[in-house]
Amino acid sequence: MFHSTMSLEEVSARLEIQALLTRYTMAIDTHDWELLDTVFTSDAWIDYESSGGIKGPYPEVRRWLGEVLPLLPRQQHLIAAPHLALEGDRARARTYVPNPNAFPQPDGSSVYMIVDAYYDDELVWTDAGWRIAKRVEVQVMRRDGR
Repeated sequence: MFHSTMSLEEVSARLEIQALLTRYTMAIDTHDWELLDTVFTSDAWIDYESSGGIKGPYPEVRRWLGEVLPLLPRQQHLIAAPHLALEGDRARARTYVPNPNAFPQPDGSSVYMIVDAYYDDELVWTDAGWRIAKRVEVQVMRRDGR
């Protein structure tokens, strides 16, 4: 018989953080920047450099995302196997991210690329719930469909 040693608070925190990570993917893939504001703290630090992006404070990265992501007509951010370490009102997470993208070509076709990466996140509990205070994306590999 299975016996869990997690408290109700830990189970709740884990579910809330998983919902936060899913909300990120929805915000990114639908280009819903107001929804993205519910994922990060206003002073979050984000680093997407390993995949060719930028790093910097959240407002700067949010602006960049708003310029770059609409250039990709089809994309899908998936998340898998989040590993969470809870430390009171703080947490750390590593989440695996397979991210397929379609790059439009002049002839109307698309070139597909899949970025396999993981996010190393530092999260904090706020009055509005869990938020990401720091995110570092680490690209593991890239598969080009050329």
